[in-house]
Amino acid sequence: MDSGKKKILIADDEQDILEILEYNLQAEGYVVIKAKDGLEALELARKNQPDLIILDVMMPHKNGMEVCQILRSQPEFFDTLILMLTALSDESNHVKGLEYGADDYINKPIRPKLLISRINALFRRSSRAEESIIKVGNIVIDKSQYVVKNRNEEIILAKKEFELLALLASKPGRVFLRHEILNQVWGSEVIVGDRTIDVHIRKIRQKLNLDCIKTIKGVGYKFEVNG
Repeated sequence: MDSGKKKILIADDEQDILEILEYNLQAEGYVVIKAKDGLEALELARKNQPDLIILDVMMPHKNGMEVCQILRSQPEFFDTLILMLTALSDESNHVKGLEYGADDYINKPIRPKLLISRINALFRRSSRAEESIIKVGNIVIDKSQYVVKNRNEEIILAKKEFELLALLASKPGRVFLRHEILNQVWGSEVIVGDRTIDVHIRKIRQKLNLDCIKTIKGVGYKFEVNG
């Protein structure tokens, strides 16, 4: 397997969909790994550490929602891109998937060109998140200098406030689950409660004077800025 190519794991119980996606993704230069159900998807994800995982919502043994939730609970998959496929048009299913940690959603029947466009966009967005400077709206976060500016005015944040803001702003619109935040900002060896996150979020909002961090009740937080 060429280590220079990005790996994509596809999990779907429909063989024809697996073959169509494999053909189109390989033509784009991606390495493709296929799973026929949720349990196999988990096994192959742990074995291959793919860069992106495509999960069908309706799969046997474990559905796509369950697989997404399990993967997001494990530190090695915090940053793995996850795209959900569904034949269900109900908006609540889309919202639920995003709240479980999915990065994007696409409806069936699948249009390969659209899917590839969305995948490429996810990789571009992920690449920008790794850069030292994050720009969202009028907010600029310089991770190398620990500097935050809103409309060119420097905002003084404590270290953990800065790290929490940088994490959420790295993927605008993406819901970060509470355990993800705790593990990535405070570390799994440090024991802090959910209240700690709430206090830091409140302080960030006050200092920025901007309601840029949205609470997803019972789930986590996401970063959104208009303008």
